[in-house]
Amino acid sequence: MTQSYSLDALNQRSVGKLPGYLGIVFTRCEGSEVSAELALKDVHMAPNGYLHAGSIVTLADTSCGYGCLANLPERATGFTTIELKSNHMGTALEGTIVSRAAAAHLGKTTQVWDAVVTHKDSGKTIALFRCTQLILYPK
Repeated sequence: MTQSYSLDALNQRSVGKLPGYLGIVFTRCEGSEVSAELALKDVHMAPNGYLHAGSIVTLADTSCGYGCLANLPERATGFTTIELKSNHMGTALEGTIVSRAAAAHLGKTTQVWDAVVTHKDSGKTIALFRCTQLILYPK
């Protein structure tokens, strides 16, 4: 059962939490697809000067997580990540990176989400990401 979440509601949900502190902004939430962007700043970089893998994973994981939230089955109260994987193919030193998340499986007990993180201007793929969410129900 797809829930209705406005972009404002998703972005407000991040305020005061890690996604908000990092500057993740949601740009699309339609059905089983979610997109978010992250304008790169020095805080997103590793000490070696390159984009920190954690910044990439947080963008991808948050976009998948909000997609899961918007697609929780009836009676579900939430979810938690039980597995995630990312393959990093490149980096970015400036500009904006974008995560496009899509559901691969929307079950009653688990959901599987894939995200592709790209550089907004060049279209270069930065990372491929997959996570599995365990759906939570009241006791």
